[in-house]
Amino acid sequence: MMKLKKLFSQNKGFIVFMLGMALVRGALADYYLVPSSSMYPTLLEGDRVICDRIAYDIKLPLTDVILKHVSDPQRGDVVTFSSPEDGTRLVKRLIAIPGDVVEMRDEHLLINGQAANYEPTKLATADHLTPQREYGGLQQVYKEQLGSLNHHIIVMPERASMRNFGPVRVPDGEYLMLGDNRDNSKDSRYIGFVKRELITGQVRRLMFSLNGDDYYLPRIERFGAKL
Repeated sequence: MMKLKKLFSQNKGFIVFMLGMALVRGALADYYLVPSSSMYPTLLEGDRVICDRIAYDIKLPLTDVILKHVSDPQRGDVVTFSSPEDGTRLVKRLIAIPGDVVEMRDEHLLINGQAANYEPTKLATADHLTPQREYGGLQQVYKEQLGSLNHHIIVMPERASMRNFGPVRVPDGEYLMLGDNRDNSKDSRYIGFVKRELITGQVRRLMFSLNGDDYYLPRIERFGAKL
């Protein structure tokens, strides 16, 4: 016991600093390594993103207990959350808010009876397509537009996927999430709606990015980039 007290006394400043960093990361801001291709072409494997943990709610540190609402999540936001299926931390795009009636027909979204517009487009680099080691079939890129939804998605017409669902009404206090890589994402089509308290933050900016398929060389253009 005396040794522990002495150790604490000698390293008190460092211990307090580390506890403070843990508190900040748990309550204010966090970073997250994108582990899969489910959000291509927006987020790439190897991206390290900055997660604003108080974008929507102030929570009791290290818990899902909401102390105060800050703002409401909006359609089109990129968010991190704990999967309602198994607690795994995921990053997806928030597609529908409480009260929305959502339907998907042949990969096309309808929200509250309004159909999204899909404009075929090309990406500046193939680095933003699903890696060939994972999927070698046809990939098509579209700009999905519907109100505040305005982003690129990838579809894989040769791959089996859930391209139709609904119409379903999003329950109060819950949200519908989809990956931008629509045919390569385990999202609300499979794990269900996400309760607000499970949302852990909003992603607006990258910290840095390393390309694991190219000897982990840095993607310089993605350092500090906004989504």
